[in-house]
Amino acid sequence: MRKSTLFTKNRVALAVSVVLGAGLLLPVQAQQTENDNEAKDVNVEIIQVKGIRGSLARSMDMKRDGSGVMDAISAEEMGKFPDTNLAESLQRITGVSVSRANGEGSQITVRGFGPEFNLVTLNGRQMAGTGFSRSFNFENLSSEGVSALEIYKTARADVPTGGLGATVNIVTAKPLQNPGERYSIMAKGLHDSSNKAGDDVTPELAGIYSNTFMDDRFGVSANFSFHRRDFQRQSANVRSWQLNPSLSVDAADIVDGRPVDANGDVIPRFWRPDENGDLQPVTAAFFPQEISFAREDIQRERTNGQVTFQFAATDNVILTLDHTISNAVTGNNSLSWGVWNGSFGGNANAYELDENGTAIYYNSSGDDGSFTGFRETAEVDSKATGFNLAWAFSDTLSFNFDAHTSKTTTDNGKDKGIGAQARVILGSAALSSKEYFFRDGDIPGYNIRWLNGSNELSPNEIGSNFSIFTRTPGESEVDQVQFGGEWLPELGYGLAAVSFGAAYTKQSLSGSGGSNNANAPGFNNGTFAEIFPDSMFTRVDLSDFLDEFSFGAGGVSPGYAYTFNIDEAITRQLAALTEDVLGADAYEIGTFGPDMFPVNRIEEETVSLYLSTEWEFEVKGYYVDVNLGLRYEETDIVSPAKSRVPEYVYWAGGSEWLTQFASGGELVEVEFTGNYDLLLPMFDVKVDITDDWVGRFSAGKTITRPGLGQMLGNLSLTPSPKIGARSGSRGNPNLKPFESTNLDLSLEYYYGEASYAAIGLFWKDVDDWIDNSQVTTTFEGLHDVYLGQRWNAAVAAIEARGEQATDGAIYNEIVANGVGIGENNRVLPDPNTDPLIQWTINSPENVGARKVNGLEFAVQHVFGDSGFGTGINATLVDGDVEYDNVVLAAQAILPGLSNSANWQVFYEKHGWSVKLTAAWRDEYLAGQGQPDTTDAPPNYVEEYLQWDLSVNYAVNDNLTVFFEGINLTNETERSFGRFERQFLSAAQYGPRYAIGVRYTLGN
Repeated sequence: MRKSTLFTKNRVALAVSVVLGAGLLLPVQAQQTENDNEAKDVNVEIIQVKGIRGSLARSMDMKRDGSGVMDAISAEEMGKFPDTNLAESLQRITGVSVSRANGEGSQITVRGFGPEFNLVTLNGRQMAGTGFSRSFNFENLSSEGVSALEIYKTARADVPTGGLGATVNIVTAKPLQNPGERYSIMAKGLHDSSNKAGDDVTPELAGIYSNTFMDDRFGVSANFSFHRRDFQRQSANVRSWQLNPSLSVDAADIVDGRPVDANGDVIPRFWRPDENGDLQPVTAAFFPQEISFAREDIQRERTNGQVTFQFAATDNVILTLDHTISNAVTGNNSLSWGVWNGSFGGNANAYELDENGTAIYYNSSGDDGSFTGFRETAEVDSKATGFNLAWAFSDTLSFNFDAHTSKTTTDNGKDKGIGAQARVILGSAALSSKEYFFRDGDIPGYNIRWLNGSNELSPNEIGSNFSIFTRTPGESEVDQVQFGGEWLPELGYGLAAVSFGAAYTKQSLSGSGGSNNANAPGFNNGTFAEIFPDSMFTRVDLSDFLDEFSFGAGGVSPGYAYTFNIDEAITRQLAALTEDVLGADAYEIGTFGPDMFPVNRIEEETVSLYLSTEWEFEVKGYYVDVNLGLRYEETDIVSPAKSRVPEYVYWAGGSEWLTQFASGGELVEVEFTGNYDLLLPMFDVKVDITDDWVGRFSAGKTITRPGLGQMLGNLSLTPSPKIGARSGSRGNPNLKPFESTNLDLSLEYYYGEASYAAIGLFWKDVDDWIDNSQVTTTFEGLHDVYLGQRWNAAVAAIEARGEQATDGAIYNEIVANGVGIGENNRVLPDPNTDPLIQWTINSPENVGARKVNGLEFAVQHVFGDSGFGTGINATLVDGDVEYDNVVLAAQAILPGLSNSANWQVFYEKHGWSVKLTAAWRDEYLAGQGQPDTTDAPPNYVEEYLQWDLSVNYAVNDNLTVFFEGINLTNETERSFGRFERQFLSAAQYGPRYAIGVRYTLGN
């Protein structure tokens, strides 16, 4: 009764099949090793259909033959995947949507579960992540050398855990899988329409080679790719929205659009927890902390390579050795400009609120306006080496041993001149007022009324504020050993296969580094504008800035900015702002050794065991496949941490407050530990209702482990605790993983070659939900000048003179009084008269259970021999994990939960292969929490629809020329807070085009 899915001719082929299937120890591979003895001597000529149609047919077959709910994407031919970006390919699968970085697909969301809920493996192996994250960035891996992508949406006992949303396995080509000499080379030129500073055409080169020797017993394959992209990112940003800041504004200067009751009082429309955690009705007003714009010129280079050796040592044993490298270097040279509103208080002059309490106009004095030069060269470097031994012990018993190690390093200090990320802030505090406005349009604007009487600053008025130099290198390592076996018993009773195995995985991450603040002079001890010649600044007209958006009736505002050479600005400040001039506040880049900054490290060791059985029955004429399995895992966590000790917080003037850490002292080291174990059952049923109809039911448990950054044990306080921004964070090594009980029910109809329709329902009940909680606390010794005795006395004196008590005025009053003043007029805290600082600390906790459910629908149809075909899929999701905009507190949410749909149409005939695709994602919640807030506000991303086009023409059997168009309609990105007028960000990139050629032999 058992149906063979692979034809073979000898025992060597049987052994080869153990490692040449879908992935190591994964379900499809297991099916491919189940060969009937009667098939051994059958000679079969296999004619492989290439191109789009062949890819769709192979993907459909993998879906139909698979156990549980799975989907796949197959390469169209050697060296040609359906999309140049693997994430863009995955979004063609039902239930998958992508999040983008720099306009490219970067990470995936599956059935509403974001990147951190999905496990990505390479040939069945868990790979090292980037940063303190388990998420995988597909933008760092090219598609050359990838033969298939498999996505498993239901529980599998023999699949590594971590994919509560899904497990994605990237399958690379192996030489013994397709004997003989074969190769493919590709070259193309890429034009990014957004590019302004880089090359108009950048290269992409790729190649793959495979050959076998010794009567096809030894094989080698290798692939490489190099990709470069030059582009510009234009953006607008509001840092955060502050809830009910303290404002001193005359009633005549307030326009309040919030609904009022019969007494004229604002109606409470929001809810906030009291000291007991009970929600109470409150009124709310929201103000923008900072608004800025940026123009970033970015150059990105990506290099990938893999080499694989395979040797059939005997008819029964296959040895495989492979090495994979990936290197991505991103350089960013940008300009930004903006204003800081965050001091509020006596700085406020006037404001207008809409019906939701959102400020659509805000006028204030104090603080400053600035122009910021930013430069960074960041590198992500990954290497992985693996060894596999597949042994077909007998016709019914096979074993598989796999060991690998992978390491990823990240470093944002690869700039050869500075050795760190540099942010150089120039500008002026010589302003009388500034205003924010967002009454209409897509993007808000601002104006500054300078003391020179105009709305524009002159170059000779631009001085030094401060600079920040940052370096945060990190390292991630995974060492993994897996052993598995499969027994094909001949016991009867319907038992068809037994799979078993064990694995040991050790994952470690470490990160160090931090920031050096070149604080001087901070606009308070002289701006030193004289050290910058007028010729250093170039005025930029912004009339065409962010032209895909509307700025309202007034157009882009401000309509100008100044660019400057960041190296010259640093050099001049190093030469002029020395210790002789500014003492301890001398301008310095600083050093970034591991002994200078906190070191975060976490180690996670997991031991796992699994047993999986496959049963086949015939029930009243229906073929029934049953999979029953169990997986056990035990995980230990150790998080040694080194932290800097804060001594005090001082006021540098204006809006600048800085934390002084213990100088010359050793870092304090503390070790935190955690442990948990899991038992994860699974159950799948597949029924062949007819030759065309398949029904499936699956039940099982899956997990997602806590984010590695969430389990770091140390406490971190912000080095720049501005008023309203006294925040910090600490991890929790004792977090338990998200644990989901899943049910899936689906019906599939396979009615033609590469044609099918499917509909499915899924339910996920997730326990031990993890979310951030916020506590307000104080730390002994950290006192606050703000609202202390000297502050209050200064306010009283200023107001008694009939003047406005802005931050600048209060600072000058305290300095003039001369009490508690340090070097360079730092206002130092007084433990006797100043209160302790109220810090808002974020900490992750397990907070309960949540439910998610949804519907998936897909149709794929090929119109006979016409050459035309189409496909469409959609996913609708729902659950009790949505954010309530009127609750002013942290909530248990599921970032990324959204409806999505994909559509493609293609024509493939007479040498032409043309495909048009559309990917749509509905508005979704990206997360909660904004900088320096205590009400955990949301971050929503607007819906997104992207159109792509590819055109290929086969000149002959070997040579193909092609054209690609990406983001044809120049789709933009925009995000907002509780309401659409709480603008957070907008960005545009522009369409990208490529023309290339591919030569293939022996495919």
